[in-house]
Amino acid sequence: MKIFNILALSIFLTQLVACDDDSSSSPVTPNDSDIRDCATCCASGVILCGEESSSSVATVNFSSSVKNESSSSVETASSSSVLSSSSWSSEGSIESSSSIDSAKSSSSVMSSSSSVEQNCSALLEGADGWSWDVPKECRLNPDITYGTMTDSRDKKVYKTVKICDQTWMAENLNYADSTKTPSLLKRSWCYNNKAENCAVAGRLYTWAAAIDSVALYDGGNGVDCGYNRTCMLPAKVQGICPEGWHLPTNTEWDSLFAEVGGSSTAGKILKSQTGWYNNGNGTDGVGFSALPVGYRYYVGSFNGVGYAYYWSATELNRDYAYGMLLSYGRESANLHDVLKDIGYSVRCLKDNP
Repeated sequence: MKIFNILALSIFLTQLVACDDDSSSSPVTPNDSDIRDCATCCASGVILCGEESSSSVATVNFSSSVKNESSSSVETASSSSVLSSSSWSSEGSIESSSSIDSAKSSSSVMSSSSSVEQNCSALLEGADGWSWDVPKECRLNPDITYGTMTDSRDKKVYKTVKICDQTWMAENLNYADSTKTPSLLKRSWCYNNKAENCAVAGRLYTWAAAIDSVALYDGGNGVDCGYNRTCMLPAKVQGICPEGWHLPTNTEWDSLFAEVGGSSTAGKILKSQTGWYNNGNGTDGVGFSALPVGYRYYVGSFNGVGYAYYWSATELNRDYAYGMLLSYGRESANLHDVLKDIGYSVRCLKDNP
């Protein structure tokens, strides 16, 4: 009888739990890229899950976001998302042994999360456009349960999100050690050279830094790889990304656009829900949370707040590589050619097994 009661209690507890200065001086003119046919997974939405989830996923329609409860995406109390109070094994079965403890802790996590959300609401109230004073956590979609990954090089923790068969960082990369990574020396910056801006929006990298040209061309030959030099790149470029992650190519950016319905509307879905001028905010329907943090021009000026620019690993010629562009005034997402010496943000993509 005791066994039956314990089992009944476990089942009951389980049933209670439900399984991201406007500038017109942009140095580049975006060109629409060729987009492949929409992948099967975006016919009615996209498959979204935490970075490490192997069995529990949720379908997210573009009209409304649904929380995914990831199997092992452990969120800290400072996160704006709420932890699931049940965990799933790799086979998809409920591990009832931890259900009671998880249920006990869920209320404290919800309380902390509510406090963070209230603070973000106060910071964002009445805001139109970008502010460097708003913490990056406030730009994430509160209706998405993100995964996490830790960069072993500097121990920084990043939110991650799975969109169909791609797992992306949901934050801009902020790695800066030019001693361990010589490609970064004089090739990465915080916006307006203010360290606190990196904490909000990550760093801005030249293309040579983004591809980690020194690592690609051992012996020092890679130091000059980038602007005014054609680089013969491998199919997958880890670049400045952590181990197990890489700099996305044009093909992989195209895949992302297709998986959220095509390039003509991908910008609306990929942009954060706040921070974009003139009501140009996105729905952030898949948790990508792109931020309109501008770029660094090669002469040293910082411009383009109101636009999001991300590097691609795809090279055009000796002077130009490709980047991905999102604008506050457009719902589209575009790949375009850009001078390699411009400073862009980096989003890393997880290697497929």
